[in-house]
Amino acid sequence: MEPNKSAILFIGGEGPRSELCKGLIKKGDLIIAADSGLLKAEDFGFKPDWIIGDMDSLEDLSRLSTYPKDIILQYPVDKDYTDTELALHLAWEKGCTDITMVGGGGGRTDHLLAITALFDRPRAPQRWFTETEMILAIENQLHLSVPKDTLFSLFPVGDGPWQVESTGLRWPLSGLQWRRGFFGLSNRTTQSFCEIRVYSGRFLAILPLEAFRTGKLGSFGSLQGKNCGEPDKSDNLPEAPN
Repeated sequence: MEPNKSAILFIGGEGPRSELCKGLIKKGDLIIAADSGLLKAEDFGFKPDWIIGDMDSLEDLSRLSTYPKDIILQYPVDKDYTDTELALHLAWEKGCTDITMVGGGGGRTDHLLAITALFDRPRAPQRWFTETEMILAIENQLHLSVPKDTLFSLFPVGDGPWQVESTGLRWPLSGLQWRRGFFGLSNRTTQSFCEIRVYSGRFLAILPLEAFRTGKLGSFGSLQGKNCGEPDKSDNLPEAPN
């Protein structure tokens, strides 16, 4: 069986300092920079395999001249997909099933909502690192080892119904009725080991990156592969202009 390929997508907007998430973001099989996400990729010491987008937020376009032309996919500003969507489609087209997005925080609210909406789709990324937080898509189990009293928030996304249980949270998730527009905000961990068990639906868990300076992220259960959504025609990358 072919192992899951992973991709890291560096996207425009505010992202974490490399020292804040050291050990959490490791080099994937594929590094993709979307527009000004190129700057963040370079800050992390990564050389992108692909650079994609309309480049409208990359202030110094001469930076692109230091990379081979055949890895740069430049699109017009007026297009049907965001630069983040283009990067996602490219990662899936290259066979990656485990996707981490870095950046996308701050800035315009519509951009922030557009990235969040990606987790509502049948096929979605697995995790997202903003300036100070880590957002995890959970469809099976999540094991965490973090300091006691760490903030933990949970949102249902995608198609329901939703059912989830927890161990190690101040306000347990078992038995709660979830619908679109509902959420569990500012929960707290009561012990160093926590477990989230999803029986149906998909949830977004949000935790502060600061918690992982002393803690570590455990296993993701079977978040990868089929549970992240199967490819369909909408996953095909639109062709870049010559």
